[in-house]
Amino acid sequence: MKTHGEGTGATRLKFVLTSVGYAVGLGNVWRFPYLCYRNGGGAFMLPYFIMLVFCGIPLFFLELSFGQFASQGCLGVWKISPMFKGVGYGMMVVSTYIGIYYNVVICIAFYYFFMSMTNLLPWTYCNNPWNTPDCSGVVGNSLANVTTSLVAGVSEVVNRTKRTSPSEEYWKHYVLNISDDIGNFGEVRLPILGCLAVSWLVVFLCLIRGVKSSGKVVYFTATFPYVVLTILFIRGITLDGAINGIKYYLTPQWEKVLDAKVWGDAASQIFYSLGCAWGGLITMASYNKFHNNCFRDSIIISITNCATSVYAGFVIFSILGFMAHNLNVPVSGGGRPRSRPGLCGLPRSPYSSPHLATLVTALLLYADPSGTGDSGHRNYFRDVEMMLGFPPPLFFKVCWRFISPIIISFILIFTVIQYKPITYNDYVYPRWSLAIGFAMALSSVVCIPIYALYKISRSPGATFRERLKNACKSHPKWGPALREHRTGRYAPMASEDTVEARPFKEKEELKEELKEEEKERKDEISLTIQGSNGSTNTHNNPNPSA
Repeated sequence: MKTHGEGTGATRLKFVLTSVGYAVGLGNVWRFPYLCYRNGGGAFMLPYFIMLVFCGIPLFFLELSFGQFASQGCLGVWKISPMFKGVGYGMMVVSTYIGIYYNVVICIAFYYFFMSMTNLLPWTYCNNPWNTPDCSGVVGNSLANVTTSLVAGVSEVVNRTKRTSPSEEYWKHYVLNISDDIGNFGEVRLPILGCLAVSWLVVFLCLIRGVKSSGKVVYFTATFPYVVLTILFIRGITLDGAINGIKYYLTPQWEKVLDAKVWGDAASQIFYSLGCAWGGLITMASYNKFHNNCFRDSIIISITNCATSVYAGFVIFSILGFMAHNLNVPVSGGGRPRSRPGLCGLPRSPYSSPHLATLVTALLLYADPSGTGDSGHRNYFRDVEMMLGFPPPLFFKVCWRFISPIIISFILIFTVIQYKPITYNDYVYPRWSLAIGFAMALSSVVCIPIYALYKISRSPGATFRERLKNACKSHPKWGPALREHRTGRYAPMASEDTVEARPFKEKEELKEELKEEEKERKDEISLTIQGSNGSTNTHNNPNPSA
């Protein structure tokens, strides 16, 4: 059972570590370096940090304050404007996709971990049964004479127009045993299936006791990635050619700043990395003490997340410089693998349905926090002041109302305009597979209008306008969860005994609302929301108003 006040969640340190673990991960180590490579090296950091300041941190603060104020999960917070509860269901759909997707990524990490327990890594040389004549490896084709093979291998690489790395061929031809078409499923890879079972088992063990177990796990999951990054960084900068990769990373190509695509990638990376509008931040913040300084937490977590991205860039680009040095090519011309740079060149999912839903839900979050018209934002500003003891800074008020919605709209429009048919290297996906991808994207977005129409139809009123107004009106129980915190406009006006004196129609409406709340409790019990970068958090909220 969820409690509040002193027993709500865990200590502030646990919350910060949980949020850092939720945000930091593959988006930092994998996607950020790739976007830097594609968008002009150091020039990409300018729009990236601008988007962080004007969009990332304000949205992060909004979500933390939203969940902390009401002590509710991603469904319960929409008592603020019940018609938009479909946004919460959309978040759950997105989190389901992310959970499935990232557990597959984790299972691949487990697989490489187990396969690395050998004297010689099988993805470092080219004389394996699965390698093709185009393979060009660092170790070469003869393990008996490494020095001779290195010289011969480099000479062969220079004269070859088409070449692949042994790690890429190991991934495609051995790990995945990839088929020639998405409609051809191929065989079940039993080692991968076993690793997938292990990854789900680890998630289960982390969440077996809810926040009690996950709160302890974060001490390891939030700090260990930095240990690994530091080890890789020290190893990377000692490799030959590493300095060339770091120079490319830090040298800005200023002409790229004028490209709208660079700004669109920077904005989308902020959402992808911070994990905003996926429901996890709202639900984790609901376990905080009511007067916790979530403004300070949002600044610390956001800056830590983005600093991790920059740090990971040094790790990745030092390795890219080494690869370019061994292949005798410039970093900009061929030092990277054909897939995105990252751990073992893991390919990104071809469909971006969670990301599209993220943009839509974030736009709705910003549109009107309290759903009560022009005065809604003012009421919410007062709510934040009542919770924190000081009003939101003017900068955040301006961002919440004007700057951030414009940026989010720009991202959404840019994503649609920029759309191109999905490809994987030279393979073009068939139309039926694209249709499945769009259906996945819409499956989270359609929750919003479907629930809105349902709520309007169930709201009292003689006309559509009256029903719409009542559907947007805040629920009577919206506000702080504990009675001691319900002050000001949330102070109880009468005892609960006066409910019996209310008109019969109103009591019937209250019964319907209680039924909806009971259903909501069941929906949110043991809800697992996957972190934006693969970390897992549990959010048990069986008593959203207690």
